[in-house]
Amino acid sequence: MPELPEVETVRRGLAMKLEGRVLKRVRQYRPDLRFPLPADFATRMTGRRVLSLDRRAKYILARLDDGMVWMTHLGMSGSMVVKPGPAGTPAPHDHLVFETDDGWVVTYNDVRRFGFMDLIDEDRLDSHPLLASLGPEPLGNGFNATQLSDRLAGKVTPIKAALLDQTVVAGLGNIYVCESLFRAGIDPTRPAQTVAGADAERLVPVIRQVLTEAIAAGGSTLRDFVQSDGELGYFQHSFTVYGREGQPCPGCTCDMEKTGGIARIVQSGRSTFYCPRRQR
Repeated sequence: MPELPEVETVRRGLAMKLEGRVLKRVRQYRPDLRFPLPADFATRMTGRRVLSLDRRAKYILARLDDGMVWMTHLGMSGSMVVKPGPAGTPAPHDHLVFETDDGWVVTYNDVRRFGFMDLIDEDRLDSHPLLASLGPEPLGNGFNATQLSDRLAGKVTPIKAALLDQTVVAGLGNIYVCESLFRAGIDPTRPAQTVAGADAERLVPVIRQVLTEAIAAGGSTLRDFVQSDGELGYFQHSFTVYGREGQPCPGCTCDMEKTGGIARIVQSGRSTFYCPRRQR
């Protein structure tokens, strides 16, 4: 699933072409994605001006000139690719096409159809069931060591699982949690409540750094992710531990014959990659 850097990369690409533009034509090729699309979705979107594009966790939020917010989640394989018009014949799995008044075409393609779109009254956005319980944005001012320590207090679940809990911090996913915990030197199996004080002070800026670097690199090319311009992200070339089981980790002096290098374990059904010698 695209994680926060991938979603932010797509949002930025879309913002350059959609903000301030009118959706001159909207074509819908099926009634549903993961969930049914809103009634008369294409009709309601046609003629609307996009005022701004924001992101909350892994959701792209486009504010429209009629007071509605167009919410998009990319699911496992969704992509929104921007190309110059005119729009051609839709490719397989092209489910929605949006044409702007200045000639750009945005195509939503989703092979697995785990993504979804919704239209929400802006006045009710904060109370939407998918947004109401989200934790702070890891790149926002509300995310700091004190706040993280408070949210982890009393949690006996492993810190890896706690950081994936969207009510603790919004938008983090498996890849970037593995990378952040490695850089911070924190064992992913430690009880979350023990990551406080100095450990939290060390972890918070590392999370920010990893996410910022990934956004600058355009995200990671894993599975089907592409940026909004159709190009592939390349942060995967900077992974220190993720997907590198049995390899030496950067900056480590482990004896590979004794340690076996980067380890892989399964936590809550997801692969965790870490260095047992370096992470405590």
